[in-house]
Amino acid sequence: MAGDLTDQEWDRLAVLLPSMLPQRGGRWRDHRQVINGILWRTENGAKWHQVPDRYGPWKTCYHRFSQWEQDGTWARIERRLQVDADATGELDWRAQVDSTIVRAHQNAAGARKRG
Repeated sequence: MAGDLTDQEWDRLAVLLPSMLPQRGGRWRDHRQVINGILWRTENGAKWHQVPDRYGPWKTCYHRFSQWEQDGTWARIERRLQVDADATGELDWRAQVDSTIVRAHQNAAGARKRG
């Protein structure tokens, strides 16, 4: 499907994910399918229950996302991908900070009204 992980992207991620061996409670749903569902939700700004059925039950996507956030899987993936991108020169460490200030009307800021 459009927007899903390519085979090359999947190959980079697969080695960083928890084992697919049966866990307490049974087999895991395919990691690639679930990650594609998580990415779909993130890219579309949708709510979890709006994840299309082709990615499996939305609750599975949500629970896997949450579990991997808690156990550090996402942080480990981010670190590894950053290291790989930096090593190949794909990561630009130069940053720009914009200090733009947007002023609100005094009434919008809760100021006292006259009269």
